[in-house]
Amino acid sequence: MPSTNYLDGVRVVTMAQNVPGPLAAARLSQAGARVTKIEPPDGDPFLTVSPEWHAELHSGVPIERLDLKSTGGHARLMTLLTDADVFITSQRPSALARLALHPDALRARCPRLRMLRIVGCEGAPEQPGHDLTYQAQAGLLGDAMPRTLLADVMTSERAVSGTLALLRQPPGSTLDVGLVESLDPLLASLRHGLTVPRGTLGGAAPRYRVYRAKEGRVAVAALESHFEVRLYEHLDAPRNSDLSSRFLERSAEEWQTWAAERGLPIVALKEVF
Repeated sequence: MPSTNYLDGVRVVTMAQNVPGPLAAARLSQAGARVTKIEPPDGDPFLTVSPEWHAELHSGVPIERLDLKSTGGHARLMTLLTDADVFITSQRPSALARLALHPDALRARCPRLRMLRIVGCEGAPEQPGHDLTYQAQAGLLGDAMPRTLLADVMTSERAVSGTLALLRQPPGSTLDVGLVESLDPLLASLRHGLTVPRGTLGGAAPRYRVYRAKEGRVAVAALESHFEVRLYEHLDAPRNSDLSSRFLERSAEEWQTWAAERGLPIVALKEVF
């Protein structure tokens, strides 16, 4: 079996805070990279939001708390960076400049280092924000609060792939990853009218919709024509007709079992959270 430690021997230092950076660092650590996390003396601000998730994200990742405004703290960071392959940050460029951690300064002192900077928006890196504002800026926010941290998770994925790309670039290379830009792949289905309220994948097509069942709800994804034909044949219903009343006849779990027996893509909604 091929080894999953494909980053064995790679050294990463990160001072990226909150979710995107730590999530990316966790992935890099799982791939075999030796990751060290630098936090301010009071810890990552995310500790006040979810200490449990913070602990989960940093499992196996040693944390050093340093006052980078002090001579000793800054010197310790530079020692770590001297031997590192990649440095990941999430602070605004002006904050990095005040700490003499901008790319030009690091190239002179750490010639083998590459730098990945997580920023809110690549076009406006000084603009502050968090997942909620980035989703709003991208046009993904509806009337309700988002159910998950789309910008943070998508950015972590780009940070991982960006790190892999940087490792193939010459030492001294820098890459910026923006949270707003990381959301762009999620916008294509809206831009092409698929997941808008009256779109084919937005509820307009009876074959691809969430239905209320006798107990619970079911997700029906009979998108391809062969699934659609079989769905309506087994339900003995006119093709393309609304199926709301039919799905009220059984519980969601019963429908899931019924569908599995017939090879149809129908599952009960997981109502955990």
